[in-house]
Amino acid sequence: MLSVPIPGLRRKLLLLALMPFMIATAIITIAVVLQAHVLSNSQRSIIAAAYRASKQAELRHYMDLAQSAIAPLYDSGRNDAATRERALQILSKLEFGTDGYFFVYDLNGKSLMHPRQPELVGQNLWSLRAPDGTSPIQRLIHRAEQGGGFVEYPWRRPSTHQIEPKLGYVLKLDRWGWMIGTGIYLDDVTATLAQIDQHASMNIKRTLLWIGLTGTLGMLAIGICGLALNITDWRSSDAKLKLLAHQVVESQEAERGRLSRELHDGVSQMLVSTKLLLESVPAHAGQARDDPGMVDATIGKALAQINRTLGEIRRISHALRPSMLDDFGLAAALVQLGREFGETGYMPRENVVVDVSAAQGKSLPDSFNTILFRIAQEALSNIARHAAASRVRIALAVLPRQVMLSVMDNGRGFDCEAVHADAQRGIGLRNMRERVESLGGCLQIDSSPGHTELIALIPYHPAALETAAALT
Repeated sequence: MLSVPIPGLRRKLLLLALMPFMIATAIITIAVVLQAHVLSNSQRSIIAAAYRASKQAELRHYMDLAQSAIAPLYDSGRNDAATRERALQILSKLEFGTDGYFFVYDLNGKSLMHPRQPELVGQNLWSLRAPDGTSPIQRLIHRAEQGGGFVEYPWRRPSTHQIEPKLGYVLKLDRWGWMIGTGIYLDDVTATLAQIDQHASMNIKRTLLWIGLTGTLGMLAIGICGLALNITDWRSSDAKLKLLAHQVVESQEAERGRLSRELHDGVSQMLVSTKLLLESVPAHAGQARDDPGMVDATIGKALAQINRTLGEIRRISHALRPSMLDDFGLAAALVQLGREFGETGYMPRENVVVDVSAAQGKSLPDSFNTILFRIAQEALSNIARHAAASRVRIALAVLPRQVMLSVMDNGRGFDCEAVHADAQRGIGLRNMRERVESLGGCLQIDSSPGHTELIALIPYHPAALETAAALT
């Protein structure tokens, strides 16, 4: 299995891609849950209100039936015990469902009729207390005396013998001093609402599952894309690294070849010439009687040749790394480089004006000096080989937060994009760019016929460099 290390920048980019996605998914999840709860509560309230309204209408209907059943007795105007007993018998036979019945109390709380709980008949339940501490009978009688209406109270259910909430509807029969009522247990309402809550909870869980699955697939897709991009970039970087290594080897071999040619064609030939002159001194010594100055002239030529040889060695050494760069800094080295460029035969044409503006106010680190000097060397070498310019300007500026090196000429120019796209061309430009990027900087090139400018910008923070130097 291929293992590809993810650089710090890649990891940060991956996190920047994942974090907004994860935050958005979390916000969507929270919003969906909140809205689902709001919708569930709203639906629950609407259904509860509608269900309660239907139960109230049902109770009114039952009470109308009960009133119609005893209306002939009540409207007869009789108030004897036989008439009231007949009415109680009629009401006791009126039933609806398993736990649907009518009940009758007098206004003092005495139970006169209860078909499902006959043991309560004859008892005064005025002081009866429910588990919640309320007095159901007092509440029912109080509602009846106010003109009748609905009362919700806890009561024992005959079929289950459990205390459950009940919705009652009561009326007052003034002439008989009765409170007549009926009721419906609300457990089916509670069950319906619980079923609604259960369905809402299941819907929320399914929605969260889908959101979680979608978010996981999204993060996997981002991760896979990031890994694929990283592998692609790794392969591309590996190919570029191999090409760069090949170019470095070729550059080293070319530099070795150049030094070999210069040593062979220059220094070696000069030393051979000096050797021949010195070897001819003994032969000229025998002829000194006829020409006394011949020996002195020969030795003078040998000394002059030695001086030229030393000058050539100094030139080659300076091209490798000028001692002035270490002794006096980058500004002085650039001035010397510009002077030599215009005077010592670098240019294939005459009357070349080289202007160097290198006001270096602060000493730069050795890495800055070396890289900027090499960039200037490479830029001048390119101008000598390709530009055919008559004027060159070199400028060095140390700004508050960066160092800028500019090399400008008035040569023929070139196509930057074409050179950059061609792997066989622009090796010098790539080398300069890589040198600048090694310090976190950038290389800008603007070229057109009659004007070419190369600008190297490198971030420079003296305080940070001094702190790092102190720590090391």
